[in-house]
Amino acid sequence: MSNIKKDPLKNQIEVAKGGLLDRRRFLASGASLLSVAAASSMSGMASADVFDSHPKHMKTPGIPSKLYGKPSQYESHVVRLPEHVYSSAIITAAFTPIDQLNGVITPAGLHFVVHHSGIPDIEPSGHQFMIHGLVNKPLKWSVESLLNYPMVSRIHFLECAGNSGPNIIANSPMDMTAGQIHGQISGSLWTGVPLKYLLDEAGIKPNGKWAMCEGADAGNHVRNVPLEKLYDDAIIALYQNGERIRPDQGYPMRLFVPGYEGNMNVKWLHRMEISDVPSQSKDEQSQYADFRADGRIKQYSFNMEVKSVITKPSGKQQLPKDGFYEISGFAWSGRGKIKAVEVSADGGKTWATANLEGPIMSKAMTRFTIPWNWNGQKAVIVSRAIDEFGNTQPTREDWISRYARYSLGHNNSINSWLVSNDGKVSNYYV
Repeated sequence: MSNIKKDPLKNQIEVAKGGLLDRRRFLASGASLLSVAAASSMSGMASADVFDSHPKHMKTPGIPSKLYGKPSQYESHVVRLPEHVYSSAIITAAFTPIDQLNGVITPAGLHFVVHHSGIPDIEPSGHQFMIHGLVNKPLKWSVESLLNYPMVSRIHFLECAGNSGPNIIANSPMDMTAGQIHGQISGSLWTGVPLKYLLDEAGIKPNGKWAMCEGADAGNHVRNVPLEKLYDDAIIALYQNGERIRPDQGYPMRLFVPGYEGNMNVKWLHRMEISDVPSQSKDEQSQYADFRADGRIKQYSFNMEVKSVITKPSGKQQLPKDGFYEISGFAWSGRGKIKAVEVSADGGKTWATANLEGPIMSKAMTRFTIPWNWNGQKAVIVSRAIDEFGNTQPTREDWISRYARYSLGHNNSINSWLVSNDGKVSNYYV
């Protein structure tokens, strides 16, 4: 952390150029981190005057609770970004509005989705899950039987391999929100049956090394997963955030492999065939290979690498005036826990260590924050994450030097936002 300065008037320590402040000293100084927008709306209210009268909602009884609760009508604008079509009329996706959320848990109704052939309507009593192939005893389980197995609950992120793709394929930064660029990432509490129980029950033969996992959708989406991973921490997910998973998340059951690219978490799971080699499915051949800059093709990338995104302030947001703000976002790594997040307000010339909100969990989103005193001048805010194994986010330039520009998968490069003199925030490349 370079360029450390202290403001004797406010007992604040600037830990990097551009107004990034030491959080503990900042809070101890008693400085206000009220949003400037909120502060502006409170002009003329410096004294705590007694209300002249009670508002209407304090005079009239409210309405009864619904059988299934919904968000406030005043938050109806917080929705998934509209589903759009990819390269064909078959593959569609809707993104999470990450810039309008907080914490690390995404409401189920706002969790991003990618569909290869739409959402199947599966009646659970007629659905079965089968393990066969190189096993001692091929087995089938009904949904009802799996609901009676011992379960585990874990908080994990899920990220599409194509997340943040626009910042690679576009030569100039596209004027989009954080959700439009990076919204194929969500975090949930996933509950289900550890796959190792079912694999042991079927009995894997010594030469069994891979599982061909197939969904019950119209496209028969298939991914091959190493058995080592399935024995480690994979589950048959039956619940999300405490309730049964929803149709667009794989109802009545889905595969969940923590830290792996989203498409490997096969939805509407109905079959696993154990084999000694991967089956080379159509999906793996046509869509989920990474193209190197030197013309080579990399298959089976699996892990989503360490990454972070600033969500506040971020693209298309507006800072009303100079003053104190909180820079906030989240970081994650498909290999383990986040160790640190560094933030810069001068385009990466100097860095300050952000505060990490606990608990810090493995293969889960971690919220980071840092106070920022914006002076009203042009600023470029950037974040970079480091995981417990020392892996660090690469620069965009470094990422592009290794991968082809048309390769959309696994872009974990540093992203940045430009704050202009008038407070408008836009996507930016450093």
